[in-house]
Amino acid sequence: MQKIHNKVLKDTMFYHDIPVLTYKINYPFFETTCSPPAACHINGYYALKAEKTEKNCRTDLYSQAVQAAQYIPENIPPFNSYEFLSDYHIVYNKGCIVSLYTDQYSYSGGAHGATVRSSDTWDFRMGRQINLTEFFPGVQGFPECLFQRIEKQIEDRLKESPATFFEDYSQLLRNNFHAENFYITPAGLVIYYQQYDIAPYASGIPEFVIPFRNSRSPEIM
Repeated sequence: MQKIHNKVLKDTMFYHDIPVLTYKINYPFFETTCSPPAACHINGYYALKAEKTEKNCRTDLYSQAVQAAQYIPENIPPFNSYEFLSDYHIVYNKGCIVSLYTDQYSYSGGAHGATVRSSDTWDFRMGRQINLTEFFPGVQGFPECLFQRIEKQIEDRLKESPATFFEDYSQLLRNNFHAENFYITPAGLVIYYQQYDIAPYASGIPEFVIPFRNSRSPEIM
């Protein structure tokens, strides 16, 4: 199991006296006994990613916020500050395997903000990311077998909550499938889709759990 420390990059940026952008970027720093060089590589990956995200906030997003604020002279009515929040969640940390997902929320005016999710599953012995196909060794028809399991879960959910998915969800979940959009938990492998991919905004980020064969080893049934 790895020890995790939280690192933060944050700031409130102004245009004249108006706070037009607030951002906060959380990212992990790992300690491990599996392979310190691997942890160093992984830590560097997240540090660089956080730095690039901060640069985008301080340039592109800030510029957009300033342009919007210029349409409100004297800040009357008060300008709704742009927001950016990146937060990670460790969902599996056992042995030399860590899985996490990161939600990046941004608000730039309008009725609501938007959240984009990314995820990584790491082997801390080798310092490499584990791919989705590694959980389905020798499975014929991948990923169609995965789609069928997801469809069954959607059908069950629609019985309880109609209209929580788009009518053409069967085709959309295939068209919008991205093999990197997964993480693992002790309960199983989780496939997720971004907002609007297969469901309305109110449904959030749809997640589908594919149980492991047993609780001791991350192997798919």
